[in-house]
Amino acid sequence: MNIFGWQISKRIEGKSGSKKDIPALVSGDTDNDAIVTSDGGGYYGQYIDQGDGRISNENDQIRKYRWAASQPEVAQAVSDIVDQAIASGEDKAPISVILTRLDQPDEVKKEIITQFEHVVKLLNFNQNAADIFRSWYVDGRLYYHLMVDPKNTKLGIQEMRQVDPTTIRKVREVTTKRDPDSKIETQVVTAEYYVYGDYDAKGGGSQAANSGVKVDKNAIVYCPSGEVDATGKRTMSHLHKAIKPINQLRMLEDALVIYRISRAPERRIFYIDVGNVPKGKAEQYVQGIMSKYRNKLVYDVATGDIRDDRNSMSMLEDFWLPRREGGRGTEITTLPGGENLGQIEDVVFFQRKLYKALDVPIGRLETDTAFTVGRATEINREEVRFQKFIEKLRKKFSHLIMETLKVQLILKGVVTESDWAVIRENIVIDFLEDNYFAELKEMEIFRERMEMMQQLDEYVGKYFSHEWVRRTILRQDDATIKRMQKEIKAEKKSGEIEDLEGEDEDT
Repeated sequence: MNIFGWQISKRIEGKSGSKKDIPALVSGDTDNDAIVTSDGGGYYGQYIDQGDGRISNENDQIRKYRWAASQPEVAQAVSDIVDQAIASGEDKAPISVILTRLDQPDEVKKEIITQFEHVVKLLNFNQNAADIFRSWYVDGRLYYHLMVDPKNTKLGIQEMRQVDPTTIRKVREVTTKRDPDSKIETQVVTAEYYVYGDYDAKGGGSQAANSGVKVDKNAIVYCPSGEVDATGKRTMSHLHKAIKPINQLRMLEDALVIYRISRAPERRIFYIDVGNVPKGKAEQYVQGIMSKYRNKLVYDVATGDIRDDRNSMSMLEDFWLPRREGGRGTEITTLPGGENLGQIEDVVFFQRKLYKALDVPIGRLETDTAFTVGRATEINREEVRFQKFIEKLRKKFSHLIMETLKVQLILKGVVTESDWAVIRENIVIDFLEDNYFAELKEMEIFRERMEMMQQLDEYVGKYFSHEWVRRTILRQDDATIKRMQKEIKAEKKSGEIEDLEGEDEDT
């Protein structure tokens, strides 16, 4: 594939070291990337049921996620999730790599760190980390095109460009193979590649695939959200479960506004005296009076405005009733407005249901709820669950960095593909924590330990040893204990602290 990229070929072992192919009944693919399976190179569009009775393609699915993210409640939740997952520091990068568990020479570790910094620079991650993470969280997937010089792949990745998920699809060509022993038919993958094209203009079907551009699968880095549908074959965004609640909430809010406008005012009843005129002329006379005095106010659901529109059915219709001769003449009475306009329990119910679907603690989204950071007794179960949710998102999102780093290291010749399968689990992507809240939490823990130390002070040397206090209360390890003893001894010698008579130097 010379148009967009390059190809990474796996090293083929000799006959003596080759492994025998074992027939598998289940595909080994675990990317959950909504792959289109085709027979003989054909292409078929994929369709996903959104749960509202309508079938739409993947592009409509992504557009629904983006529409949901533009709603005020969802936008606030997404912003809170992004801020919690991607922290920024004045002099620190949002992410770093930890190689303490990697059993490799120092030269290899140093080269891995260098290539990691190169990948972060290509993504411009220090400036665009929040935007990249938000795009991944909302769309549920992220595509990056790795641009490499085909004449000199040893230079590594030269540029990374983000690809709109609505313009790219992964295609897998398969053939059916029958196992001679078990007689079971299995599908064997013959080719995998991406197709880049304008799917909106061509409908996302075979026409778009035939006119699109094929891209080698190794030239694209794909990072899914980890959420799949009931079949386990379609990638979903974390906002998928919030689409139904947000639609219900918007519908109830619009209905509430319309009801308040139509029922809040006191409407009038006009009894028009038409005397003994014929019916046709009486109706014409009443219509003339109505057109002369009536004001037609219409509520626009799309914009939320109220406009005077005499061509539409008014929500504030007065009642005009003709009255024959012998009645009490022309009379105007008033109908009272609605009395239950303040009842919004149903709206609040669906609002809280939406908050639960967004995986964010309700206390963070409700402005009248104070958010407390500090004592462990004040941390509720939702905050603990939310923190675990953020950690899960970080691990899924780090797949983007890890896959790009893998390609970069292989191109540079630092590792081979077989080596990467071994060292991958020992490379940790560390995300920067919020300095302010991390410091508050650390100081709170330290304060609790000092209070415990004061309570045990009179019992130290009687029921508890200094060693036990250091290890159990202060949580000091061997290295910290030795360093503290050395520093205390030096400070006593220099006179910085008072050396109490009879005090054990080891304490």
